[in-house]
Amino acid sequence: MAGALVGGAFLSGFINVVFDRFLTMDAINLVLGKKLGSDLVQRLKTALLGAEALVADAEMKQFGNPSVRKWLDSLRDAVYCAEDLLDTVLTKAKIEGVVRGIEDLGKQKDFLGLEKIPTGSSSWRTPSSSLVKGSVYGREDDKKALIKMLNDNNDHHLFVFAIVGIGGIGKTTLAQWLYNNAELMEGFDLKAWVCVSEKFEVVETTRNVIKQIHGGTCSLDDFNSLHNALKEELSNKKFFIVLDDVWSDDGDKWSNFMTPFQQNGRKGSIVLLTTREENVASAVQNCQPYFLRKLSEDYCWSVFAENASFPQSNGRAALEEIGRKIVKKCDGLPLAAETLGRLLRTNHDVEEWNKILMSDIWEFSVEKSKIIPALLISYFHLSPYLKRCFVYCALFPKDFEFVKHELIFLWMIEDLLPSPKRGESLEEVGCECFDELTSRLFFTKSEGFDDYFVMHDLLHDLAIFLAGDFYCNSEELGKEEEIKIQTRHLFVDLSHCSSKLYNSISKVESLRTLLLFGNFSSPNCNIEGATCEILSKCKYLRVLSFRKLDEVRNLIGKLIHLRYLNLSWTDDIKTLPESLCNLCNLQILKLYQCSELTTLPSGLHNLVNLRHLDIRGTSLKEMPRKMSKLNQLHVLSSFVVGKHKDNGVQELGGMVNLHGSVEIKKLENIVDVEEAKRAKIMDKKHIDELCLKWSSGDDLVSSTQKERDILDNLQPQNGLKELKIKGYKGTIFPDWLGNCSYENMTRVSLKSCNNCCMLPSLGQLPSLKSLRIEGFDQLRSIGEEFYKNGGDHHSSHIAPFPSLETLVFHNMACWEVWHVSESERFPQLRKLEIRNCPMLKEEMLNQVFFRIVSSLSDVSKVRKLRIGDLFINRQTEAMFLNGGTLSISGCESVMESALKAMISINHLRSLQQLHIDWCPKLENMEGEKLPPSLLLLQLRWCGLLGEQCKNKHQLIWPKISNIPGCVYF
Repeated sequence: MAGALVGGAFLSGFINVVFDRFLTMDAINLVLGKKLGSDLVQRLKTALLGAEALVADAEMKQFGNPSVRKWLDSLRDAVYCAEDLLDTVLTKAKIEGVVRGIEDLGKQKDFLGLEKIPTGSSSWRTPSSSLVKGSVYGREDDKKALIKMLNDNNDHHLFVFAIVGIGGIGKTTLAQWLYNNAELMEGFDLKAWVCVSEKFEVVETTRNVIKQIHGGTCSLDDFNSLHNALKEELSNKKFFIVLDDVWSDDGDKWSNFMTPFQQNGRKGSIVLLTTREENVASAVQNCQPYFLRKLSEDYCWSVFAENASFPQSNGRAALEEIGRKIVKKCDGLPLAAETLGRLLRTNHDVEEWNKILMSDIWEFSVEKSKIIPALLISYFHLSPYLKRCFVYCALFPKDFEFVKHELIFLWMIEDLLPSPKRGESLEEVGCECFDELTSRLFFTKSEGFDDYFVMHDLLHDLAIFLAGDFYCNSEELGKEEEIKIQTRHLFVDLSHCSSKLYNSISKVESLRTLLLFGNFSSPNCNIEGATCEILSKCKYLRVLSFRKLDEVRNLIGKLIHLRYLNLSWTDDIKTLPESLCNLCNLQILKLYQCSELTTLPSGLHNLVNLRHLDIRGTSLKEMPRKMSKLNQLHVLSSFVVGKHKDNGVQELGGMVNLHGSVEIKKLENIVDVEEAKRAKIMDKKHIDELCLKWSSGDDLVSSTQKERDILDNLQPQNGLKELKIKGYKGTIFPDWLGNCSYENMTRVSLKSCNNCCMLPSLGQLPSLKSLRIEGFDQLRSIGEEFYKNGGDHHSSHIAPFPSLETLVFHNMACWEVWHVSESERFPQLRKLEIRNCPMLKEEMLNQVFFRIVSSLSDVSKVRKLRIGDLFINRQTEAMFLNGGTLSISGCESVMESALKAMISINHLRSLQQLHIDWCPKLENMEGEKLPPSLLLLQLRWCGLLGEQCKNKHQLIWPKISNIPGCVYF
């Protein structure tokens, strides 16, 4: 596997961290030079630099070469030891031993054949061609979808799309099928196939396209001539150009390259890219991505069987059983199934097949396995920092669902991220790294859960291979139940952990990360004693996550290197030990859902490096004093206002770096307006979600004007995206609430504002998508003030609620009147829900529903109308527009009014199905003309109307006789 490493070596990042933290001139002059002597420090620097020069070559040669792999592991262990010892500035003798070890490793380079190689472009794979090789299994749906995409864009002069997927998923194979589909290619005047690979140069790629069109010749050299020649070739022709295996996401290069293709060919011309990076598709202007998913196990089995020359029928049952287990390891990658099948093509022996089943794909030689280079090339393209972030994921079990911000926290704590640029936070750097890995498909979104991400099994296996013994999760240990002494990062699922394994953790004294998940189930283990043993011996711990604090309260404060402590879901702790405040390196403290926790340590303000404090789901009565000293806090999930001078809301004033979501509770403890001012909420430019809460209780206050002034001085910055207010005790809201300057505000929730007699002017928020209003006991009328602020001259020209999609009213005891004039409609509304508003009269509801439903901008696209929904509470008036389906439920008159609105104004030009449930008083739909597009009418429990339809009554039958399908219950 000759060539240069593209992104830089994985281990380089570790060595760079040691240099950045300890071996800069400042660090040497201040501490290390005096403690260790300048000669020893210089030897360490020289040894590390010498080793770093070799790691790029070693990283590539470790596959199939156990000696090189062992050398890399030894070097990584030495670097870990050096960092630990330097971190604690231990004795000169110990550092001397580490330096000697690194020097000895450097001397082994000739024996191992290691040399310094450059980083840069590399391509050691066979380039693709347009010829289809073998059968294409399991892609019928993809073929249909792609052909539909092409047909749907046939009227465009140029349609650019990209097949995007992980290495080995079958992108090139599918592109080859399209390229060689005679029926699809009919009508194209010319086509060309170019394998671009890692090196994308505009001039060279343009020349290659011309060569393909000409059949292999192009004598032009300068860019201008090439551009004009390609433009001439494509002029007035319908073309199909494939650019296979594209890596570059340089938008400027793509803009230059695509110029001859734009507005030049005939309608229906196509440029198709295949790439394993979503960013590539984004870099090409107007490029539509098509994401290729994994193959099913059955289709993977077909690929495997064909390449193993195994008969799909009448094959040996024992071999098929083993073969299907091998296919399961492929996790939907056809290239992996092909690779493993070919390895067994000439050997149909049960023992050999079992060897392949039990072996690790990453232990095969590159020459024998196509899947290794297919996936490795994605890894080698990563920067050293991204490689480290990826390999860190070996710590977690297979199929683990990653939460983005949680993983970023761990990357931060382990020094895996590059240094932030000026004005950038480390969290933002982590976000960029995660997004980069996601774009390159190292992570994909978990199906059905947008907040969770998963990693492909073979990529996870690669991470485990590269991690070696340094990262360990208990799932991978199997029956060995032995943690290697080199292990630095450990994940243990306690629900499947034996007492032997748990007791052995304390032997790994250099452990940095200990993540204990689940509840311990082994009956024969002294969990308290074993945990104490672990925490007393593992003195280098930086990351600790567990749920058994009471047994080790006295030991927590001694873990001086601890940067991350997660006690979430520990439901039996009421207080935290004061010794916790000795952890001066602590950056992240997670106490999520510690439901019994009522008090934080009084010395919490001493944790000056704290960046994240998560106290959601706790029962804190108030914040500890002097919280304003924590000026490095990046995320503070909530702040419970105290009654004392130094734990009041004004303590927030010193927290200038707060980001994300903040909840401020017990606002009734604010004594005067000046305290609210000193909280400096307006100055917190990075908060995008704000929740303001007053405790429930007596709504009688001494001055409603003071309440309004306090809320006025808690005004957030204009970039806020979400605002929640609960329990506000004023009678009216301050003017800032609803001001059109809040252009990013998408969600607003107002609850239990029992003294309020009018709503704020929210109609002028241009981006507002969701609005929930609940528990306004004094509110009687919603009128003009809801839509426009009369005192805001900027709002007069803005149509109210231009973006609102969800509008919910709950528990409005006195609400009687809702004015919805002709001009005040909700054109983007998708959900309207009115529940438990007993004073709102039916006539008012009918009028509201008629006007809102008839003015929906997408109503003409409705294909299915459901009046009355069996799954919605009959006491709830509701409207849901979901794609082509509109559902309306509530009292019968509301449903009848909505039906009239939908039908009488002739908006339903695409309606195909009409379902009416629970309308027993609806008689003959007098005056309504059902649209001619209607194919199905279904009536259930509709009393007289149902009977009239069944009996073909003269008043109703002429209106429904032409409908192909009529069903009555």
